Amino acid sequence: MTTWVEPSGTATALLLLGRGTDADSERGVDCPGELPAPSDPDLVERARAAKAALGDRVFVLGHHYQRDEVIQFADVTGDSFKLARDAAARPEAEFIVFCGVHFMAETAKILNPDKIVVLPDKDAGCSLEESCPAEKLAELQKTNPNFWTIAYINCSAAVKALCDVIVTSGNAVKIVEAAPKDKDILFVPDENLGAWVMEQTGRPMTLWQGNCYAHVEFRRDAILKMRAQFPDAKIVVHPESLREVRDLADAVCSTEKMITFCKNDPAQRFVIVTESGIIHRMQKECPGKEFICAPTFNVMQMPADNCRCSECKFMKMNTLEKVRDCMKHLAPRVELPEEILRRARLPIARMLEISAR
Repeated sequence: MTTWVEPSGTATALLLLGRGTDADSERGVDCPGELPAPSDPDLVERARAAKAALGDRVFVLGHHYQRDEVIQFADVTGDSFKLARDAAARPEAEFIVFCGVHFMAETAKILNPDKIVVLPDKDAGCSLEESCPAEKLAELQKTNPNFWTIAYINCSAAVKALCDVIVTSGNAVKIVEAAPKDKDILFVPDENLGAWVMEQTGRPMTLWQGNCYAHVEFRRDAILKMRAQFPDAKIVVHPESLREVRDLADAVCSTEKMITFCKNDPAQRFVIVTESGIIHRMQKECPGKEFICAPTFNVMQMPADNCRCSECKFMKMNTLEKVRDCMKHLAPRVELPEEILRRARLPIARMLEISAR
Protein backbone atom coordinates (compact mmCIF):
# COMPACT_ATOMS: atom_id res chain seq x y z
CA MET A 1 0.00 0.00 0.00
CA THR A 2 1.32 3.42 -0.90
CA THR A 3 1.66 6.06 1.78
CA TRP A 4 2.03 9.74 1.02
CA VAL A 5 4.08 12.54 2.54
CA GLU A 6 2.10 15.69 1.89
CA PRO A 7 3.17 19.34 1.55
CA SER A 8 1.41 21.85 3.76
CA GLY A 9 -0.66 24.73 2.50
CA THR A 10 -0.05 24.22 -1.22
CA ALA A 11 -2.47 25.47 -3.82
CA THR A 12 -4.00 22.78 -6.00
CA ALA A 13 -6.57 24.67 -8.04
CA LEU A 14 -7.20 22.92 -11.34
CA LEU A 15 -5.94 24.92 -14.31
CA LEU A 16 -7.36 24.84 -17.79
CA LEU A 17 -5.85 22.26 -20.10
CA GLY A 18 -2.64 24.00 -21.07
CA ARG A 19 -2.20 23.05 -24.68
CA GLY A 20 -2.32 26.71 -25.62
CA THR A 21 1.32 27.27 -24.68
CA ASP A 22 2.06 27.00 -28.38
CA ALA A 23 -0.80 27.06 -30.85
CA ASP A 24 1.43 25.42 -33.46
CA SER A 25 1.46 22.29 -31.34
CA GLU A 26 -2.14 21.68 -32.34
CA ARG A 27 -1.63 21.78 -36.10
CA GLY A 28 -2.46 18.53 -37.84
CA VAL A 29 -4.99 17.51 -35.22
CA ASP A 30 -8.48 17.26 -36.63
CA CYS A 31 -9.90 19.05 -33.62
CA PRO A 32 -11.44 22.43 -34.46
CA GLY A 33 -12.54 23.04 -30.88
CA GLU A 34 -11.34 26.26 -29.29
CA LEU A 35 -7.89 26.01 -27.73
CA PRO A 36 -7.64 26.63 -23.97
CA ALA A 37 -5.95 29.77 -22.71
CA PRO A 38 -2.15 29.59 -22.44
CA SER A 39 -0.47 29.11 -19.09
CA ASP A 40 0.03 32.13 -16.87
CA PRO A 41 3.55 33.40 -17.80
CA ASP A 42 4.23 34.21 -14.15
CA LEU A 43 3.43 30.62 -13.17
CA VAL A 44 5.72 29.32 -15.91
CA GLU A 45 8.56 31.42 -14.53
CA ARG A 46 7.90 30.25 -10.97
CA ALA A 47 7.97 26.64 -12.13
CA ARG A 48 11.26 27.26 -13.94
CA ALA A 49 12.69 28.85 -10.80
CA ALA A 50 11.62 25.88 -8.65
CA LYS A 51 13.32 23.46 -11.03
CA ALA A 52 16.44 25.59 -11.37
CA ALA A 53 16.79 25.75 -7.57
CA LEU A 54 17.17 21.94 -7.49
CA GLY A 55 19.54 21.80 -10.47
CA ASP A 56 20.86 18.32 -11.31
CA ARG A 57 19.38 16.95 -8.10
CA VAL A 58 15.95 16.71 -9.75
CA PHE A 59 14.93 14.65 -12.77
CA VAL A 60 11.50 15.34 -14.26
CA LEU A 61 9.74 12.55 -16.15
CA GLY A 62 6.82 13.28 -18.48
CA HIS A 63 4.45 10.64 -19.85
CA HIS A 64 3.23 11.08 -23.42
CA TYR A 65 -0.31 11.80 -22.25
CA GLN A 66 0.50 14.78 -20.03
CA ARG A 67 -0.63 18.34 -20.72
CA ASP A 68 1.76 20.33 -22.89
CA GLU A 69 2.13 22.92 -20.14
CA VAL A 70 3.50 20.12 -17.94
CA ILE A 71 5.55 18.23 -20.54
CA GLN A 72 7.62 21.34 -21.29
CA PHE A 73 9.38 20.84 -17.94
CA ALA A 74 10.18 17.15 -18.52
CA ASP A 75 13.82 16.15 -18.90
CA VAL A 76 12.67 13.04 -20.77
CA THR A 77 9.36 11.85 -22.20
CA GLY A 78 8.12 8.36 -22.93
CA ASP A 79 5.93 5.54 -21.67
CA SER A 80 5.85 4.56 -18.03
CA PHE A 81 8.53 1.85 -17.95
CA LYS A 82 10.97 3.73 -20.18
CA LEU A 83 10.72 6.73 -17.86
CA ALA A 84 11.31 4.68 -14.72
CA ARG A 85 14.43 3.13 -16.29
CA ASP A 86 15.63 6.54 -17.47
CA ALA A 87 15.47 7.73 -13.88
CA ALA A 88 17.53 4.75 -12.71
CA ALA A 89 20.21 5.75 -15.23
CA ARG A 90 20.62 9.16 -13.53
CA PRO A 91 22.46 8.36 -10.27
CA GLU A 92 23.14 12.04 -9.57
CA ALA A 93 19.42 12.79 -9.31
CA GLU A 94 18.11 12.64 -5.74
CA PHE A 95 14.54 13.58 -6.60
CA ILE A 96 12.25 12.16 -9.30
CA VAL A 97 9.20 14.16 -10.31
CA PHE A 98 6.93 11.77 -12.21
CA CYS A 99 4.39 13.62 -14.31
CA GLY A 100 2.07 10.70 -14.87
CA VAL A 101 -0.29 8.66 -12.73
CA HIS A 102 -0.05 6.72 -9.50
CA PHE A 103 1.17 3.31 -10.69
CA MET A 104 3.89 4.97 -12.79
CA ALA A 105 5.32 6.80 -9.78
CA GLU A 106 5.22 3.53 -7.84
CA THR A 107 7.16 1.78 -10.61
CA ALA A 108 9.77 4.54 -10.51
CA LYS A 109 10.06 4.02 -6.74
CA ILE A 110 10.45 0.25 -7.19
CA LEU A 111 13.36 0.80 -9.59
CA ASN A 112 14.78 3.73 -7.59
CA PRO A 113 14.15 2.80 -3.94
CA ASP A 114 16.79 5.17 -2.56
CA LYS A 115 15.45 8.24 -4.36
CA ILE A 116 12.62 10.54 -3.38
CA VAL A 117 9.77 10.08 -5.90
CA VAL A 118 7.00 12.67 -6.05
CA LEU A 119 3.76 12.77 -8.04
CA PRO A 120 2.28 16.23 -8.66
CA ASP A 121 -1.24 15.05 -7.77
CA LYS A 122 -1.49 12.03 -5.49
CA ASP A 123 -5.06 11.44 -6.69
CA ALA A 124 -3.97 10.97 -10.31
CA GLY A 125 -5.00 7.33 -10.46
CA CYS A 126 -5.86 4.88 -13.23
CA SER A 127 -9.09 3.01 -13.94
CA LEU A 128 -7.06 -0.01 -15.02
CA GLU A 129 -4.99 -0.08 -11.83
CA GLU A 130 -8.10 0.35 -9.68
CA SER A 131 -9.89 -2.51 -11.45
CA CYS A 132 -7.49 -5.03 -9.91
CA PRO A 133 -7.14 -4.76 -6.11
CA ALA A 134 -4.31 -6.89 -4.76
CA GLU A 135 -6.54 -8.70 -2.26
CA LYS A 136 -8.99 -9.74 -5.00
CA LEU A 137 -6.14 -10.99 -7.18
CA ALA A 138 -4.77 -13.03 -4.27
CA GLU A 139 -8.19 -14.64 -3.83
CA LEU A 140 -8.34 -15.64 -7.50
CA GLN A 141 -4.80 -17.01 -7.44
CA LYS A 142 -5.77 -19.35 -4.61
CA THR A 143 -8.37 -21.01 -6.86
CA ASN A 144 -5.67 -22.46 -9.13
CA PRO A 145 -2.22 -23.34 -7.74
CA ASN A 146 -0.99 -23.76 -11.32
CA PHE A 147 -1.59 -20.11 -12.26
CA TRP A 148 1.46 -18.27 -13.61
CA THR A 149 0.48 -14.63 -13.23
CA ILE A 150 1.48 -12.09 -15.85
CA ALA A 151 0.74 -8.46 -15.00
CA TYR A 152 0.60 -5.54 -17.38
CA ILE A 153 2.75 -2.80 -15.88
CA ASN A 154 -0.39 -0.62 -15.47
CA CYS A 155 -1.11 -2.03 -12.01
CA SER A 156 -0.26 -1.23 -8.41
CA ALA A 157 2.98 -2.16 -6.67
CA ALA A 158 1.00 -4.52 -4.44
CA VAL A 159 -0.28 -6.38 -7.51
CA LYS A 160 3.19 -6.51 -9.06
CA ALA A 161 4.40 -8.10 -5.84
CA LEU A 162 1.94 -10.99 -6.36
CA CYS A 163 2.97 -11.71 -9.95
CA ASP A 164 5.51 -13.90 -11.72
CA VAL A 165 6.42 -11.45 -14.47
CA ILE A 166 5.53 -7.95 -15.64
CA VAL A 167 4.89 -6.94 -19.26
CA THR A 168 4.52 -3.73 -21.21
CA SER A 169 2.28 -3.40 -24.25
CA GLY A 170 5.47 -3.45 -26.31
CA ASN A 171 6.90 -6.76 -25.02
CA ALA A 172 3.77 -8.64 -23.86
CA VAL A 173 3.76 -11.02 -26.85
CA LYS A 174 7.39 -12.04 -26.30
CA ILE A 175 6.89 -12.55 -22.56
CA VAL A 176 3.78 -14.70 -23.04
CA GLU A 177 5.53 -16.80 -25.67
CA ALA A 178 8.31 -17.46 -23.14
CA ALA A 179 5.93 -18.43 -20.31
CA PRO A 180 6.27 -22.01 -18.98
CA LYS A 181 4.21 -24.33 -21.16
CA ASP A 182 2.99 -26.37 -18.20
CA LYS A 183 1.46 -23.37 -16.45
CA ASP A 184 -1.99 -21.83 -16.71
CA ILE A 185 -1.52 -18.16 -17.49
CA LEU A 186 -3.49 -15.57 -15.57
CA PHE A 187 -3.21 -12.19 -17.31
CA VAL A 188 -4.04 -9.05 -15.34
CA PRO A 189 -5.44 -6.42 -15.35
CA ASP A 190 -6.28 -5.43 -18.97
CA GLU A 191 -8.64 -7.85 -20.71
CA ASN A 192 -8.28 -6.10 -24.09
CA LEU A 193 -4.48 -6.20 -24.14
CA GLY A 194 -4.69 -9.80 -22.94
CA ALA A 195 -7.11 -10.72 -25.72
CA TRP A 196 -4.84 -9.12 -28.32
CA VAL A 197 -1.85 -11.07 -26.96
CA MET A 198 -3.86 -14.30 -27.21
CA GLU A 199 -4.65 -13.45 -30.84
CA GLN A 200 -0.94 -12.98 -31.56
CA THR A 201 0.39 -16.00 -29.67
CA GLY A 202 -2.43 -18.55 -29.71
CA ARG A 203 -1.74 -19.12 -26.01
CA PRO A 204 -4.92 -19.51 -23.93
CA MET A 205 -5.05 -17.32 -20.85
CA THR A 206 -7.45 -16.46 -18.07
CA LEU A 207 -8.10 -12.72 -18.37
CA TRP A 208 -8.83 -10.38 -15.50
CA GLN A 209 -11.86 -8.25 -16.37
CA GLY A 210 -10.35 -4.77 -16.30
CA ASN A 211 -9.84 -2.06 -18.89
CA CYS A 212 -8.63 1.47 -19.53
CA TYR A 213 -11.71 3.66 -19.72
CA ALA A 214 -10.01 6.08 -22.15
CA HIS A 215 -9.25 3.34 -24.69
CA VAL A 216 -12.58 1.51 -24.62
CA GLU A 217 -14.36 4.76 -25.63
CA PHE A 218 -13.23 4.20 -29.24
CA ARG A 219 -15.84 2.47 -31.38
CA ARG A 220 -15.83 0.62 -34.70
CA ASP A 221 -18.33 2.89 -36.45
CA ALA A 222 -16.31 6.01 -35.68
CA ILE A 223 -13.12 4.41 -37.03
CA LEU A 224 -14.92 3.32 -40.20
CA LYS A 225 -16.02 6.92 -40.73
CA MET A 226 -12.42 8.07 -40.32
CA ARG A 227 -11.34 5.46 -42.88
CA ALA A 228 -13.92 6.79 -45.35
CA GLN A 229 -13.03 10.43 -44.66
CA PHE A 230 -9.26 9.90 -44.87
CA PRO A 231 -8.73 6.92 -47.21
CA ASP A 232 -5.01 7.64 -47.53
CA ALA A 233 -4.44 7.57 -43.76
CA LYS A 234 -2.95 4.66 -41.83
CA ILE A 235 -4.94 3.75 -38.71
CA VAL A 236 -2.72 3.11 -35.69
CA VAL A 237 -4.40 1.57 -32.65
CA HIS A 238 -3.28 0.94 -29.07
CA PRO A 239 -3.84 -2.69 -27.97
CA GLU A 240 -5.85 -1.58 -24.93
CA SER A 241 -8.65 -0.78 -27.39
CA LEU A 242 -11.61 -3.06 -28.09
CA ARG A 243 -11.22 -5.85 -30.64
CA GLU A 244 -13.81 -4.23 -32.92
CA VAL A 245 -11.38 -1.30 -33.21
CA ARG A 246 -8.16 -3.32 -33.34
CA ASP A 247 -9.53 -5.32 -36.28
CA LEU A 248 -9.64 -2.12 -38.37
CA ALA A 249 -6.04 -1.13 -37.67
CA ASP A 250 -3.12 -0.96 -40.07
CA ALA A 251 -0.92 -1.31 -37.01
CA VAL A 252 -1.59 -2.23 -33.38
CA CYS A 253 1.21 -1.11 -31.12
CA SER A 254 2.32 0.51 -27.87
CA THR A 255 2.73 4.26 -27.55
CA GLU A 256 6.50 4.10 -28.16
CA LYS A 257 6.06 1.79 -31.16
CA MET A 258 3.32 4.05 -32.54
CA ILE A 259 5.88 6.82 -32.87
CA THR A 260 8.40 4.50 -34.52
CA PHE A 261 5.77 3.16 -36.93
CA CYS A 262 4.71 6.65 -38.01
CA LYS A 263 8.33 7.76 -38.46
CA ASN A 264 9.21 4.80 -40.66
CA ASP A 265 6.00 4.35 -42.64
CA PRO A 266 5.85 6.24 -45.97
CA ALA A 267 2.27 7.39 -45.33
CA GLN A 268 1.85 11.11 -44.71
CA ARG A 269 -1.38 10.94 -42.72
CA PHE A 270 -2.30 8.83 -39.68
CA VAL A 271 -5.40 8.34 -37.56
CA ILE A 272 -4.18 7.82 -34.00
CA VAL A 273 -6.35 5.68 -31.72
CA THR A 274 -5.09 6.40 -28.23
CA GLU A 275 -5.02 9.29 -25.77
CA SER A 276 -4.61 12.53 -27.70
CA GLY A 277 -1.67 13.77 -25.62
CA ILE A 278 0.69 11.75 -27.80
CA ILE A 279 -0.06 13.88 -30.87
CA HIS A 280 2.33 16.69 -29.92
CA ARG A 281 5.22 14.24 -29.51
CA MET A 282 4.41 12.65 -32.87
CA GLN A 283 4.45 16.01 -34.61
CA LYS A 284 7.89 16.73 -33.18
CA GLU A 285 9.23 13.31 -34.15
CA CYS A 286 7.59 13.26 -37.60
CA PRO A 287 7.65 16.79 -39.04
CA GLY A 288 5.61 17.21 -42.18
CA LYS A 289 3.22 14.38 -41.38
CA GLU A 290 -0.40 14.84 -40.30
CA PHE A 291 -1.91 13.18 -37.24
CA ILE A 292 -5.64 12.96 -36.62
CA CYS A 293 -7.16 12.04 -33.27
CA ALA A 294 -9.80 9.34 -33.56
CA PRO A 295 -13.11 10.48 -32.00
CA THR A 296 -14.45 8.72 -28.93
CA PHE A 297 -17.95 7.60 -28.00
CA ASN A 298 -19.35 9.67 -25.15
CA VAL A 299 -23.05 9.66 -24.25
CA MET A 300 -22.64 13.15 -22.79
CA GLN A 301 -21.60 14.56 -26.18
CA MET A 302 -23.53 14.90 -29.41
CA PRO A 303 -22.01 13.20 -32.48
CA ALA A 304 -21.64 16.62 -34.10
CA ASP A 305 -19.57 18.06 -31.24
CA ASN A 306 -16.38 19.60 -32.63
CA CYS A 307 -13.99 18.12 -30.08
CA ARG A 308 -14.33 14.46 -29.14
CA CYS A 309 -10.64 13.60 -28.71
CA SER A 310 -9.70 11.02 -26.09
CA GLU A 311 -8.25 12.59 -22.97
CA CYS A 312 -7.46 10.67 -19.80
CA LYS A 313 -8.94 12.65 -16.93
CA PHE A 314 -6.38 11.17 -14.54
CA MET A 315 -3.39 12.15 -16.67
CA LYS A 316 -4.73 15.68 -16.96
CA MET A 317 -4.96 16.08 -13.17
CA ASN A 318 -1.29 17.07 -13.14
CA THR A 319 -1.22 20.80 -13.80
CA LEU A 320 1.65 23.23 -14.08
CA GLU A 321 0.75 24.67 -10.69
CA LYS A 322 0.98 21.24 -9.09
CA VAL A 323 4.29 20.48 -10.82
CA ARG A 324 5.70 23.75 -9.50
CA ASP A 325 4.41 22.99 -5.98
CA CYS A 326 5.84 19.47 -5.89
CA MET A 327 9.28 20.70 -6.99
CA LYS A 328 9.17 23.41 -4.34
CA HIS A 329 7.99 21.17 -1.49
CA LEU A 330 9.25 17.77 -2.76
CA ALA A 331 5.85 16.30 -2.00
CA PRO A 332 3.56 14.40 -2.17
CA ARG A 333 6.06 11.55 -1.97
CA VAL A 334 5.54 7.92 -2.91
CA GLU A 335 6.49 5.62 -0.04
CA LEU A 336 6.23 1.83 -0.27
CA PRO A 337 6.94 -0.89 2.34
CA GLU A 338 10.32 -2.56 1.95
CA GLU A 339 8.73 -5.97 1.44
CA ILE A 340 6.54 -4.69 -1.40
CA LEU A 341 9.55 -3.02 -3.00
CA ARG A 342 11.56 -6.25 -2.79
CA ARG A 343 8.83 -8.53 -4.13
CA ALA A 344 7.72 -6.13 -6.88
CA ARG A 345 11.26 -5.88 -8.24
CA LEU A 346 11.43 -9.63 -8.90
CA PRO A 347 8.84 -9.86 -11.72
CA ILE A 348 10.28 -6.70 -13.30
CA ALA A 349 13.74 -8.28 -13.26
CA ARG A 350 12.27 -11.41 -14.88
CA MET A 351 10.72 -9.28 -17.62
CA LEU A 352 14.07 -7.62 -18.33
CA GLU A 353 15.81 -11.00 -18.46
CA ILE A 354 13.28 -12.45 -20.92
CA SER A 355 13.25 -9.30 -23.04
CA ALA A 356 17.04 -9.43 -23.40
CA ARG A 357 17.05 -12.97 -24.86
